[in-house]
Amino acid sequence: MTYAFVQDVPANAEMYAKIDARIRASIATDAPVGMISHIVIEQEQGLRYVDVWTSFEAWEQFRVEHVEPCVTEVLKEYGLPHDHDLVTTTEVTVIHTWLGATVDA
Repeated sequence: MTYAFVQDVPANAEMYAKIDARIRASIATDAPVGMISHIVIEQEQGLRYVDVWTSFEAWEQFRVEHVEPCVTEVLKEYGLPHDHDLVTTTEVTVIHTWLGATVDA
């Protein structure tokens, strides 16, 4: 079953770029297995991720194997703890996805 979420994190574009680079270096493909879409939106209080995955299990495996280690490394560079209490995650129901061009700011 498709799994999707909106997640707000107290990070900035510079931090995200470092995390993204580490994650991409840790996977052997252009996109993670099971990822349908990943959108990052800049907000006043940080970043918002909108993700759609083929399943919760696909997301969870990717999160544990790639996201968490990379986030921990980058936050350590900034002297920040990897504190999940600062992150808000809302699961959402996806009706449809439509992918177009990739946009890098």
